[in-house]
Amino acid sequence: MTNLNSQKLPADTPSLADFEPGPAECSEALSQARSVLETEARAIEAISNRLDEQFELAIRLLQACSGKVVVTGMGKSGHIASKLAATFASTGTPAFFVHPAELRHGDFGMLDKKDVVVALSGSGETSEIKMALDPIKRLGIPIIALTGNTNSTLANYSQAVLDVGVAREACPLNLAPTSSTTAALAMGDALAIVLMVQKGFKAEDFARSHPGGSLGQQLITVKDMMRSGIDVPKVAQDASYNEILQEIDSKRLGFTSVCDADSKLMGIITDGDLRRTLVHWGNGVFDKKAFEIMTKSPKTIADKALAVEALKMMETHAISDLLIVDEQTRPVGLIHLKDLLRAGII
Repeated sequence: MTNLNSQKLPADTPSLADFEPGPAECSEALSQARSVLETEARAIEAISNRLDEQFELAIRLLQACSGKVVVTGMGKSGHIASKLAATFASTGTPAFFVHPAELRHGDFGMLDKKDVVVALSGSGETSEIKMALDPIKRLGIPIIALTGNTNSTLANYSQAVLDVGVAREACPLNLAPTSSTTAALAMGDALAIVLMVQKGFKAEDFARSHPGGSLGQQLITVKDMMRSGIDVPKVAQDASYNEILQEIDSKRLGFTSVCDADSKLMGIITDGDLRRTLVHWGNGVFDKKAFEIMTKSPKTIADKALAVEALKMMETHAISDLLIVDEQTRPVGLIHLKDLLRAGII
């Protein structure tokens, strides 16, 4: 087998040192980068200052939508439109991207009169967008335009027009869509996030829409993964030593909760507690009741807490199990380190 580390490179092969910029080159690159970022920041500030009742109208149209939000755009605007559709979908608003040219070739079947179309076009005169406007209107679907030309064909066909025009592109030739696409993206994000807040979209909803991602894993609640019912070891406060031992042995978790007559948590007993009490009391331990053996004030967590919070508590207190209690401090479930491992939290 060839050892790549032992291979000699040709004498004229450039080294990393050949690409190291000098002070002047570095200063120029940083200056250009700052210019790009500042130009795009000014573009976002400008559209923020132009926000008016048209934005509120767009939000009302989206709130009233009983179907899906269909986002469309051509070229660079299409890339932004695709991202916005994903943002809407992940924040509680069903949405998908459709290529405007494909609408003319069968994809109109994807649209329904209950939908809302969000169309992106810097000029508002993109031919593929314009050709789709009449069919969309015939279906009675409202259109929200994100455009830099509020007097364009797209604007005239739309119920709500959001001005995302920019003074200039960040490109030094003022040609490559840069500031304009950034402005459109920011405006679309504003729509999605305002709509999310208006709908009361919460962290647990976000977790359900991201079940396979790291974000979703961080937002999984204890209730989503806890063991409950007969899986929760439990004995009465006057349970005997043998009853405690049987409960711990049958549930195979190494502990049991101790509850009063109202099922409220009083404490826990671990197999370690049983060994220690046997050493301390000898045979007299067999006459003891659960409330005499238990450890009071065990670590617990609410079912609405995030699973990552449960993991942090386990790590802090060096425990492998955690009881979940309701508002009346009654045990309603438990979570084990293995549960967190299976869910990908660890």
